[in-house]
Amino acid sequence: MSEGVKIIKVIDSHTAGEPTRVVVSGAPDNPGATPTEWREFLRNEHDWLRTAMACEPRGHEAAVGALLCEPTQSDCVAGVVFFNNVGYLHGCLHGTIGVTVTLAHLGRLNEGDNKIETPTGIVTVREPEDGWVSVRNVRSWCHAAAVSVEVPDWGTVQGDVAWGGNWFFLIEAGDAIKVDFSNLDQLTDFTCAVRRALEANSITGENGGEIDHIEVFGPPANEEADSKNFVLCPGLAYDRSPCGTGTSAKLACLHAADKLQPGQVWRQAGILDTIFEGTVEEAPKGGVFPTVRGRAFVTAEAQMIVHPDDPFAHGIVHSK
Repeated sequence: MSEGVKIIKVIDSHTAGEPTRVVVSGAPDNPGATPTEWREFLRNEHDWLRTAMACEPRGHEAAVGALLCEPTQSDCVAGVVFFNNVGYLHGCLHGTIGVTVTLAHLGRLNEGDNKIETPTGIVTVREPEDGWVSVRNVRSWCHAAAVSVEVPDWGTVQGDVAWGGNWFFLIEAGDAIKVDFSNLDQLTDFTCAVRRALEANSITGENGGEIDHIEVFGPPANEEADSKNFVLCPGLAYDRSPCGTGTSAKLACLHAADKLQPGQVWRQAGILDTIFEGTVEEAPKGGVFPTVRGRAFVTAEAQMIVHPDDPFAHGIVHSK
């Protein structure tokens, strides 16, 4: 092996169609760091790991990366930091489901509940059953309902601002736009325009939190689901899954509007018609603790070679 070559071991999976790449070895050392500290350590000192794993030529715009790190709390089985082609995520439930099947693949899960540390807090998972994983998410809530914004070429658009592990703007499509895989270009144009309008009008989440996910809902394709969504992610790619943090935000909004009771199942289809099932528990400080259930499969084990002479060793990087 040439001098200076780095070997990064990864395990790839997909959750309801959305890929996750878990880095299991080869990352820089940062002993004793929490996931939040890990995220800042990577962002400030070793962002090359993110760009090398999530950007072309090894990655692509839809890939979400996850770095496994040692937990700092004794009752947790792992810590994790999520990232994509443009930056770092607060949380990621499809990624957590992917991490769970990866931990099971590695033989690192216990029977019953398993806790995982994330930058947004601790989430709880159970060992997969035929690939199905349930994740009890962090507290989620509707921050502001029926917020209107003027969107150039689209007129007035109304939506809810909610936290489900990331900040979302949730829009009921109505007759304005068709939520269907055949309509990806228009859905992308629309949600990109909404995101720009939110930024231009300084519409944010709590404490100025950037609304970096836009979620549009329409009727489901069949009776297997209650709703179908399209989710624009921070890298301006669409979520192939129904989006776990987006489903959590939706559940929080439904509960806030008295349309979903604790224990009642909501079946959220994504743009590929794969389904996440969600339920809520009421949180003592308001909002809910959502539990989201989805199915994932490990698809590959690989060693990524980062060669110092490769002009794209750290990926082909595009600005956000």
